[in-house]
Amino acid sequence: MSEIRVLVSGRGLVESPRWHGGRLYFSDWTAGEVLVVGDSGDTEVVARVASLPLCTAFLPDGRLLVVSSGDGRLLRQEPDGSLVTHADLGRSGWNDIAVDGRGNAYVNRANFDMLGGGEFQPGSVTLVSAAGEVRDVAGDIAFPNGMVVTPDDTTLIVADSYGHCLLAFDIDPDGGLSNRRVWADLGAGTPDGICLDAEGAVWYADVPNQWCARVAEGGEVLRVVNLDRGGFACALGGRTLYVVAAEWRGLPEMVPPGTGQVLAVDVDVPGVSR
Repeated sequence: MSEIRVLVSGRGLVESPRWHGGRLYFSDWTAGEVLVVGDSGDTEVVARVASLPLCTAFLPDGRLLVVSSGDGRLLRQEPDGSLVTHADLGRSGWNDIAVDGRGNAYVNRANFDMLGGGEFQPGSVTLVSAAGEVRDVAGDIAFPNGMVVTPDDTTLIVADSYGHCLLAFDIDPDGGLSNRRVWADLGAGTPDGICLDAEGAVWYADVPNQWCARVAEGGEVLRVVNLDRGGFACALGGRTLYVVAAEWRGLPEMVPPGTGQVLAVDVDVPGVSR
């Protein structure tokens, strides 16, 4: 099995790795920073947003989108580095984001205050269309987490952490979602961030099980990369799987300072182009 390499260490609650333009981006939620990793493991801050969660995606034209959860906004980074409002989402509690090739952004939220001990309610997925329309397109997802869009823009896959499964939806011509189904039953797996490879398999990071696992549609486990701490999310850049991981001590402490890492491991199947 391939050796796990530590690229970055000493961070806080790390999340949302994204491979874009031949470089790896990730978020440090504790610091409120979006960073890019250099070839030698050095990091550069590309955006600062005081938000928890702090998830990102890229529009087809390359501009960065940032979920500003606390004030219910989706932000867009302009070429000069400034952050402007891409869409007013309303409410709070927003989590992960995925963008399709037409510029439609899908943002999900847990409809309860997990950090504050609020009463559980199922979560949802909201569409921010390329034209700026904001509408809910899926609901009754126990705890929606990582999401990916297939390269042909026909399917959205959503990790349901509390449901221990990956859900799939057809993407309709207007950006709406239909034909909900269980893409993979993960058994004891608790999926957080996910990514898709060129053979159509999904890698999912898992905090309580401290692994990153590759699964086929239907749930067959194809490979497991064991970690020494919780796996929060993953991304593929070529034939390298990048995992953001940190120690997890539950609420309210969550992640001890300095335990966040960016890891890399070689894999056989590369990621998809987007």
